[in-house]
Amino acid sequence: MKSMTGFGNGEASVGGLVYRAEVSSVNRKQVDIVVSLPRELVRLEAQVRERIGGAISRGRVNASINISASDDSRGQLQVDEELARQYIDVLRGLADKLELGEILKGFDPLRAPGVLSLGVQMPAPDDAWEPVSKALDVALGALVEMRSQEGGHLREDLRSRLSALEGLVEKISGCAPNVVERYRENLHRRLKGAGLDIDSDDERVMKEIGLFAERSDISEEITRLQSHFLQCARYFESLDPVGRPLDFLAQEINRELNTIGSKANDAGIAQYIVEAKTELEKIREQVQNIE
Repeated sequence: MKSMTGFGNGEASVGGLVYRAEVSSVNRKQVDIVVSLPRELVRLEAQVRERIGGAISRGRVNASINISASDDSRGQLQVDEELARQYIDVLRGLADKLELGEILKGFDPLRAPGVLSLGVQMPAPDDAWEPVSKALDVALGALVEMRSQEGGHLREDLRSRLSALEGLVEKISGCAPNVVERYRENLHRRLKGAGLDIDSDDERVMKEIGLFAERSDISEEITRLQSHFLQCARYFESLDPVGRPLDFLAQEINRELNTIGSKANDAGIAQYIVEAKTELEKIREQVQNIE
């Protein structure tokens, strides 16, 4: 079991360049991958997405790849000739329009933002993929490890809450046999209170009690709940992504509890249902964090 929340980073050094990868993830029903790459390496986005998709099946993942000169390399002086040409064209047009013939003499490339910069010579995408993938694999490994550790904490919390829920369902099951007997007693009390002298073995009375017993029978719901609990316990031990099936089981458990609450017609059972649904809501909240 893994959480959907985590972070990891990694780096690889090749040819005086350091390739750094950062990957973080948060909750999301489906997998959603957002990749940030240097402009020169956008062609690698599909490969980065595929690599992340192989490690993450659910959650919103933000991945960024950055390249910089290593500490023992000062980088290279970069000249953006096209940008410098644009500066000159704009200044020339302005000089002609405003009759400022001397304006070009004051143009200083050192003061023109972006024309000169000390940076790195970006590699071709094909050459960059190997170090990018190495850095990304390290980052993904750290991310998955963090998600696994967090998943372990979630598993223990869910086990505890499921155990509490099972205990409440056992109490409900224990109350069920007394529901019909209490109804029988209340029915006779109401009949006597109404001044009706009807024998307890009267066919009409027995039929009414039989119909109530059929309507209030919750044995099927209890059996299904016990089956759902067993399935949840199996998923807690699974190494596969289990967030979606656990979410589905939580919905099914909620449905069975609602059915019991509507059928049982008993104050004691109703109180246990309220407690059980409160515990189930906490389980459902935690399940939203699971991959």
